[in-house]
Amino acid sequence: MEIPTKYNPAESEDKWYKYWMDKGFFHSVPDEREAYTIVIPPPNVTGVLHMGHMLNNTIQDVLVRRARLQGKNVCWVPGTDHASIATEAKVVNKLREEGISKEDITRDEFMKHAWEWKEKHGGIILEQLKKLGASCDWERTAFTMDESLYDSVIDVFIDLYNKEKIYRGVRMVNWDPSAQTAVSDEEVIHKELQSKLYYLRYQVEGSEEYITIATTRPETILGDTAVCINPKDERFAHLRGKRCIVPLVNRSIPIIEDEYVDMEFGTGALKITPAHDIHDYEIGDRHNLESIDIFNDNGTMSEAAQLYIGKDRFEVRDLILPDLEKAGNLVKVEDYVNKVGFSERTDAVIEPKLSMQWFLNMKELAEPALEHVMNDDIQLHPAKFKNTYRHWMENVKDWCISRQLWWGQRIPVYYLPEGGYVVAKTIEEALVTATAKTGKTYQSEDLRQDEDVLDTWFSSWLWPLSVFDGIRNPENEEIKYYYPTNDLVSGPDILFFWIARMVIAGYEYKGEKPFSNVYLTGIVRDEQGRKMSKSLGNSPDPLDLIEKYGADGVRVGMLLCSPAGGDLLFNENLPEQGRNFTTKIWNAFRLVKGWEVADIEQPEYARIATEVFHARLNNTMEQLDEQFKQYRISEALMTVYTLFRDEFSSWYLEMVKPAYQQPIDKKTFDSTVALFEKLMQLLHPFMPFLTEEIWQLLADRSEEDSIMVSVMPKPDSYDADLLAKFDQVKEVIVAVRNIRKQKNIAFKEVLEMNYKAKGDNYDASFDCVVAKMCNLKEISTANGEMAGAMSFIVNAIEYFIPLGDLVNVEEEIKKMEDELKYTQGFLMSVQKKMSNERFVNNAPAKVIEIEKKKMADAEAKIKVLEDRIASMK
Repeated sequence: MEIPTKYNPAESEDKWYKYWMDKGFFHSVPDEREAYTIVIPPPNVTGVLHMGHMLNNTIQDVLVRRARLQGKNVCWVPGTDHASIATEAKVVNKLREEGISKEDITRDEFMKHAWEWKEKHGGIILEQLKKLGASCDWERTAFTMDESLYDSVIDVFIDLYNKEKIYRGVRMVNWDPSAQTAVSDEEVIHKELQSKLYYLRYQVEGSEEYITIATTRPETILGDTAVCINPKDERFAHLRGKRCIVPLVNRSIPIIEDEYVDMEFGTGALKITPAHDIHDYEIGDRHNLESIDIFNDNGTMSEAAQLYIGKDRFEVRDLILPDLEKAGNLVKVEDYVNKVGFSERTDAVIEPKLSMQWFLNMKELAEPALEHVMNDDIQLHPAKFKNTYRHWMENVKDWCISRQLWWGQRIPVYYLPEGGYVVAKTIEEALVTATAKTGKTYQSEDLRQDEDVLDTWFSSWLWPLSVFDGIRNPENEEIKYYYPTNDLVSGPDILFFWIARMVIAGYEYKGEKPFSNVYLTGIVRDEQGRKMSKSLGNSPDPLDLIEKYGADGVRVGMLLCSPAGGDLLFNENLPEQGRNFTTKIWNAFRLVKGWEVADIEQPEYARIATEVFHARLNNTMEQLDEQFKQYRISEALMTVYTLFRDEFSSWYLEMVKPAYQQPIDKKTFDSTVALFEKLMQLLHPFMPFLTEEIWQLLADRSEEDSIMVSVMPKPDSYDADLLAKFDQVKEVIVAVRNIRKQKNIAFKEVLEMNYKAKGDNYDASFDCVVAKMCNLKEISTANGEMAGAMSFIVNAIEYFIPLGDLVNVEEEIKKMEDELKYTQGFLMSVQKKMSNERFVNNAPAKVIEIEKKKMADAEAKIKVLEDRIASMK
């Protein structure tokens, strides 16, 4: 068949993805093969594909496609996370546009709208991943609100409550006044803002004296219950044990002492508002202070504030300043830069707030999860993240697991009419439990289920277990076959909030790790080092990039410079480089398929070229195996990239290519096609579409014969000396070609080459290759001094290209003198290293051997150069 001049990525991608799907190549069921399992970090159901997803899922696809080629039973489970806050906000906005308020409808009505929204918008990102080539087992697509996953979450809550790990209490949380729910630390984005520092004075009770404090939040003075000084601060020694008056509300509060206070900040005196600052809360707890919650859930002032009731907190900041100034309490205002927490989901300023919430006691649960990462049962790549992981796990805090939302797994707690509560999976079970607890008989309407839902992370921490129904049915065939999973690819920003918690859940519910390796990607940044985001407008649309450069081009571009844990500085040169590589491969394929094949004898140069490339291929496969073991994915791509571009395309194909309009022998052609197939298999994990296209065109294939289910070649033994010798042959060829270039001698002009070698130092077995690659009619030993020849030295052998009058003797001498000077300097540097006893005593024997060979080679080259210069003068 006729091969198109240009490769068409769009056509190829749609065709082959449909083929893979139709053939069920992505689907896995347990069998006798070794399982290889990855669970996708579930993107938010509200999400669309961004550059971070592109990088993360490309790496996962590389790992799973390679595992398939190795004959493993690959199961890559896709799915989405219900994303309580983000999704509820989307539904609330949609209802508002329809003139409906969440407060005016029932919970069941709201959930109906939420499910409708999910069904309409929830699968967008998964469909987009297909454009990237992600070979997920789509038949297994999971959603954290699916019935089986929902039930698993509820079962775990009940189990942990029964184990006395879950408790209810009033604690300080991050409060989002817009979403009106608690949020996790991970969902708080800290931004550096240009703020103000307000100096306010509080009158010392019973005197004319004042104590001045500095605050960035003057509106919170209405909730102050103490002023705190450092016990070592002698400036305030005379105020110890006294009280002062809160401005405007005239509340008498104690002046207390605590070493937390920074004597250098502000005035050295700190106002304490236990209900609205985490550090103040901890101080208040130590000193048994009252907590006054001055904010409503929506960020307006509550009745407890006494003033500005019902007004927004930021409006109050503007209103309170003139009142403080009028009362004589405002001393001064300074510019001040500080970090303020914003809700990742709504961009509202976070309000630290005391709130009645459900908590999971983490300390004991975290112990095995810490131990098994520290002893490398679970390996982090790169390992530098172990210290970060250890610090967090050793200082783990109780997890606030409740959220004041409707979209999510509703907390299975039922409150009794007379007070107290029972924990049960259903209302029917709750009625039975309530009767057993109190001896009373209840009706369904007597019990009230908790309105809150569980934190989204409380479902995703079970992900490797729940997608295989391992919580509800812990001995089912699939959980026993696929668990523990093999690799997890994720961002380091959720190392604690998701990865560590999955480890905790794995040891709690299976007594086993959830995965063996965690590959932590870097962050995709722009050329200025800024994280890509919609708000900055610095992130390209991934689908636009795929349309422009092809999925394979984008994958290669992103992977070429994205080491584990290292940030990727993205610019469009990267996918362009990937597309250019795609073109290079296609052109090489067209070259091979364009050859006329004849039943003629194989030339010796072609036999040698094939033998050399087989050795190079096996050497490279060894490197690849080692790089994948160490999760050096970017390096692995570069290894196979250079193998094809430099060794196969630039050297091998040039060596075996027949003369113009001449046929190639069948043996060489068949070998070339076989080598091309192996190269496509090595490249397939990185470039799935192009490699499938070429694989199918290289030979006649059956309907079931896809590259993605072929058997990847394994490294075979090879002659390392052959590769070393051929590297020297390449130097000779390059040197001859450089001479042609310098003297403007066309390749069609036939040249001769002579050489001078001592003893049996010259290996003539490669002469046929050199002659073909350099268009030489004869290679022979040099007679006499070879006047009128250009020369070069490789491995202490001097080569001559007779050029007659084209050679400038003075130029040649100058060139050799420069080379001599460089080689003498190089020899001195090696000798200096070898004279260092510390280096010689501590370096491995192999390194010493290499250095000795460098010395010997340099000494031999110096001798040849000196002799040649002397003969030409």
